[in-house]
Amino acid sequence: MTGAAPVQATSDALVDLRHVRKEFGPRRILGFGGKGTVIAVEDVSFSIQPGSTFGLVGESGSGKSTIARLLLKLERPTAGEVMVEGRDIFRHTAQEQNAYRRTVQMVLQDPYGALSPRMRVRDIVGEPLSAQGVARERIAEEMPRLLDIVGLAKDAGDRYPHQFSGGQRQRIAIARALSVNPRFLVLDEPVSALDVSIRAQILILLRTMQERMGLTYLFIGHDLAIVKYVSAFVGVMYFGRMVEIGPSDALLRRPLHPYTRRLVAVASMSQPLGHHRLTGELPNPLDPPSGCHFRMRCPYATQTCVAQVPMLRDAGRQHRVACHYFEDIESGKKAETGPILMSA
Repeated sequence: MTGAAPVQATSDALVDLRHVRKEFGPRRILGFGGKGTVIAVEDVSFSIQPGSTFGLVGESGSGKSTIARLLLKLERPTAGEVMVEGRDIFRHTAQEQNAYRRTVQMVLQDPYGALSPRMRVRDIVGEPLSAQGVARERIAEEMPRLLDIVGLAKDAGDRYPHQFSGGQRQRIAIARALSVNPRFLVLDEPVSALDVSIRAQILILLRTMQERMGLTYLFIGHDLAIVKYVSAFVGVMYFGRMVEIGPSDALLRRPLHPYTRRLVAVASMSQPLGHHRLTGELPNPLDPPSGCHFRMRCPYATQTCVAQVPMLRDAGRQHRVACHYFEDIESGKKAETGPILMSA
């Protein structure tokens, strides 16, 4: 799952997000008294080449799942374009909409909650086909092939989800996603709820499927080692913004943004992202700080970080970083100053 893929948007990219912004109004905000607006995603751009994997990482609340929901058309962007196969998916005709439902499928994090306990596996796997109007006889013919692809016995279709292990349930969910022959899968932490011994099996299955079927993946994850293993390119999000993007091996071996550097430092202690939260004051979603959102937790922040939003800048070899001082930090010329907490 590590085929080459450019960071910059290109005409032949399968997926291409261009300056995407997503706001949630008062009725969609939970825990904030229903007042104000939250910007979940701000000016996010990236592309994914056919047959490759793009990893998306960041703490909870960074905007990763919102990106997934936009690609699945469960949310509409407030601004920007979400392009798949060269077409803005929010300008689809009715016919294009039906075709898109076959193009893009999702595999969720929880293999227990994602499957109806009252349905047999054959009905679960065949549900997307049924929704597309495929005849029951045709679905029955497809079932052995789909179960075989994910490594399940042919008689698995007669059983219920509770009769399977967590890893087997995730295989069922993958078979369901494959039933309509998609080109693009959104994988939202597909192995984080599984035992460590099972994770490798599912990752190998995903890689085999990608090589055999030419699938393209957006892989959302917390475990940086897994994200590095599966992804050609990685994007790091913080508080709705993309702060670093580049080839996975180079980015995670040589992180340049202060936030990415701290994530990698935490991961080096063999702890998945999210197990150990970063220190410092978290931004208020209803009153975000000016300038760089990470400045309230950044040891290198200055008044420039208060006044100016850092844009993604070229760091060489398809690597881009949204930090005013990443060159000086890497070279050791920039000393730690302590987080800048005041607002402007």
